[in-house]
Amino acid sequence: MKKLFYDGSCKLCQREISALAPKLSPHLQLVDISAAGFNGFAGVSKGAMMQQIHLWDQDHFIIGIDASLHYWHLAGYRKLVAFLRFAPCYWLAGKAYRLWARSRANCSDGNCAL
Repeated sequence: MKKLFYDGSCKLCQREISALAPKLSPHLQLVDISAAGFNGFAGVSKGAMMQQIHLWDQDHFIIGIDASLHYWHLAGYRKLVAFLRFAPCYWLAGKAYRLWARSRANCSDGNCAL
């Protein structure tokens, strides 16, 4: 089964996953990496997963903006995903995601100033 690894201590991440959970739960398992005892999965550390979102797809990871686009597609946002996959939009979305991920790296204990 597919697994989406997200940071439940991040209020923005928590809000998005809570909103999408009903649409995502038939397609994948949601894993809160901020939960006590979580150390990583399939050779990827918790620290690496905290830096950008990871989605396990049967035998490999999809990370970053590609992971977001994948689970948004599963949640039914197909037109948005198609638009964001268009080359200029994809480039811009990737840049925006990397900027957000770098800013989020400065968060601690769910206190993000984003």
